[in-house]
Amino acid sequence: MTASTDLDALTDFFNRYGVALTTGDVAAVAACYALPGLVVADTYSFSFASPAAVALSFVGAAPDYHERELVAAHAVIGDVQPVSALLTEVAVEWEFLDGRGQRVPGERYRYLLRSTDDGPAICTVIRTA
Repeated sequence: MTASTDLDALTDFFNRYGVALTTGDVAAVAACYALPGLVVADTYSFSFASPAAVALSFVGAAPDYHERELVAAHAVIGDVQPVSALLTEVAVEWEFLDGRGQRVPGERYRYLLRSTDDGPAICTVIRTA
């Protein structure tokens, strides 16, 4: 097994993650993470050590997407860099669609992914400018 830099595999992974986020499927969101996991932004950081903790971290995301009338998320994959034998850093800009089919600009993140027997898993999420 080696660090995943295959764009098709990464696209599939982030598509599943985006669907899970926008539909509020917190179990599917949690399944996308390696544990322990870490989220880092300018003003906060938090970690989680169990699938339940991941699910609790994201339980408020779906209502936020619903309130903003966002119905779909699409990951635009930018820079992909192997970091080690099993780790890959991926830059992602999220684009959203609202209920009227209009594109809504999203946020940018860098993800540190670990290759596992089940595919990529998120170790660290860094919110970028």
